[in-house]
Amino acid sequence: MSTNQNSDEYISDNRSDVGGGISDVYGEDSATLDQLVTPWVTSVASGYTLMRDPRYNKGLAFTDKERDAHYLTGLLPPVVLSQDVQEKKVMHNLRQYTVPLQRYMALMDLQERNERLFYKLLIDNVEELLPVVYTPTVGEACQKYGSIYRRPQGLYISLKEKGKILEVLKNWPQRGIQVIVVTDGERILGLGDLGCQGMGIPVGKLSLYTALGGIRPSACLPITIDVGTNNEKLLNDEFYIGLKQKRATGEEYAEFLHEFMCAVKQNYGEKVLVQFEDFANHHAFELLSKYCSSHLVFNDDIQGTASVVLAGLIAAQKVLGKSLSDHTFLFLGAGEAGTGIAELIALKISKETGAPIDETRKKIWLVDSKGLIVSSRKESLQHFKKPWAHDHEPVKELLGAVNAIKPTVLIGTSGVGKTFTKEVVEAMANFNEKPLILALSNPTSQAECTAEEAYTWTNGRAIFASGSPFDPVEYDGKTFLPGQANNCYIFPGLGLGLIMSGAIRVRDDMLLAASEALASQVTEENFANGLIYPPFANIRKISANIAASVGAKTYQLGLASNLPRPKDLVKMAESCMYSPVYRNFR
Repeated sequence: MSTNQNSDEYISDNRSDVGGGISDVYGEDSATLDQLVTPWVTSVASGYTLMRDPRYNKGLAFTDKERDAHYLTGLLPPVVLSQDVQEKKVMHNLRQYTVPLQRYMALMDLQERNERLFYKLLIDNVEELLPVVYTPTVGEACQKYGSIYRRPQGLYISLKEKGKILEVLKNWPQRGIQVIVVTDGERILGLGDLGCQGMGIPVGKLSLYTALGGIRPSACLPITIDVGTNNEKLLNDEFYIGLKQKRATGEEYAEFLHEFMCAVKQNYGEKVLVQFEDFANHHAFELLSKYCSSHLVFNDDIQGTASVVLAGLIAAQKVLGKSLSDHTFLFLGAGEAGTGIAELIALKISKETGAPIDETRKKIWLVDSKGLIVSSRKESLQHFKKPWAHDHEPVKELLGAVNAIKPTVLIGTSGVGKTFTKEVVEAMANFNEKPLILALSNPTSQAECTAEEAYTWTNGRAIFASGSPFDPVEYDGKTFLPGQANNCYIFPGLGLGLIMSGAIRVRDDMLLAASEALASQVTEENFANGLIYPPFANIRKISANIAASVGAKTYQLGLASNLPRPKDLVKMAESCMYSPVYRNFR
């Protein structure tokens, strides 16, 4: 085409090249592969655009009036369905899947398509869907994230963005972020280093912040920090979605994380809650310690797990007629979860008895991969294990430690399945009328023992809870309902309490307040069924009560910025909660 042709001739000629005789105004269809085009988008959510926006899309629930007003007529079949009917249909479809990962993918697709319907589904069917959107299914989803990846659900910040993390944060469309869940993918559940594919964890956690704690979806930001992976299988996987390099360590890692933490505070302010999730031990403790005095930070693996386990232990005392200080605790596993739980138990006993925390720690023993943690090993121990090195002869095996220490409470946080053997559980039953056995490792395949094993090997006398769900167990004519020491009881309510009070820091006293609030909601009927946690069906009410307790403690400590303090914190919490019911459009 010669350069002296006028514009009308140009458009006319161009039309012949474009399907359907439509003018290629922006030159997108006629551009060669090496020419740059501008991705123009419409700015008004109407018609097709409205249906493609998960925040506003209602599918077949758009009324005839809304269809006329928003140019939707003809774009949808003529039927108008209520949200309840839509929910019923989706649940019917989900139950047809026999593979949990298929249910997970279907739910993620729904979240990307129709946000309010997704959350209504999750809230109304929480006990059925929690194992799908979170543990155990989310573990498999992370392992296969590269293969099932469809579209980004959060923000990926890789080493390639060093020096410009603030700019990357500004690319996220929502500005009023209140909660960030961030992982570097190094220790995903009990599955190890999954690198960039760990994104399933922040996405899952934040969907629970909304469903269980009522935090608005637009205020939640899932982030994966990609510093590489040491997982050879992923490095050699053509479908892997992350950086194909070994993990950054030392100074490089610390500088990158520091830039991230500074950028978060600069972009979202002092009151944004940053939840560290599934970092390896050597980074988890360091990051929490480094930023707890300058940022609003929380590590769910250390602090959330500790708070939910302590709540179960406090509740169990009503069954046992004892106080926490009457117990001897033995842990299998001395990582983030184990030492975090141990420290919070020691703090609670210290506050109850007035004894110094150094004394109350002596009631708590830990076993790691090398055996019982004792004084003679102190020099070779990581810093977070040293407070638990007590005077005792070395003991190599868990069974030997159980027989030597004679604990009343056995807690598993090892990440290794089948470690509470028949001999170990029977030993617990020999010197305890009602042994407390908590097999907390996730996912279900990594649980230290099953609910059925715990009840069978103790002749139905165990008080049992696990990290992942187990079905009810029939034993000797009685049905036992295993409790689930799931962090989902704590972090949504804790987050809501911190946000509504305008907290600027997280303190251990807030975690104790959350534990006590959760324990107080276990009823006599729950105890009669062997439960030390309330049913998940009431989780929003539980979260509101936890939020109120955490909020009250925040105001008491002088760490709240939303002043004055509301008179009724429970009502305040309930009024803050996001509702997934459809809105009417004018």
